[in-house]
Amino acid sequence: MEIPLTSPGPDAAHAFRLGLRAGAVVGIAGIMALYYFGVIELLFAGYALLVLFPVYLVFVAVVLSVWLGYDKDATALRPVYRRN
Repeated sequence: MEIPLTSPGPDAAHAFRLGLRAGAVVGIAGIMALYYFGVIELLFAGYALLVLFPVYLVFVAVVLSVWLGYDKDATALRPVYRRN
């Protein structure tokens, strides 16, 4: 039995945006809390914000996209033709 292929709707798009924003707030709050409590230095906090935080956001986006049904595999691909 095959699962019918349906595309995610506007509710999934809203949930994705909300989840990405929530993930960003949690990430920034985590870095700020680590700096506030003296676990990390200012230099590493800056490094985390500039280098590690974007990678964290990519992982959040990947998890949300899989959870909300945006992930597609090779069976979802269709050939592209150019019209002259």
